[in-house]
Amino acid sequence: MIIIYHNPRCTKSREGLCEIESLNQPFEIRKYLEEPFTESELREVIHKLQIKPIELVRTKETIWIENYKGKELNDENIINAMLQNPKLIERPIIVNDNKAVIARPKEKINEIL
Repeated sequence: MIIIYHNPRCTKSREGLCEIESLNQPFEIRKYLEEPFTESELREVIHKLQIKPIELVRTKETIWIENYKGKELNDENIINAMLQNPKLIERPIIVNDNKAVIARPKEKINEIL
């Protein structure tokens, strides 16, 4: 099953959702600002993305700049920052079984189909 971790207020996330809808495959929408990640879910998505936690952070967000930028943070600190502030998480994230991508641009979705 395809899952899209979605923020309806984000243009790129809406584009990703349209791309998923056009596939005519079953999928689930997870509005992660309303239903935040658990720690295990976030770790699993990071693992499926095959990235370091910092690569999932929106480093231009005010929350990041004011609270975390320039500090020496390890992976645990970064994961905790995302759990406490889900707005910091890049979007949209598309998961298909054991694979995942940050769908920026939306064409990256094809990499995991």
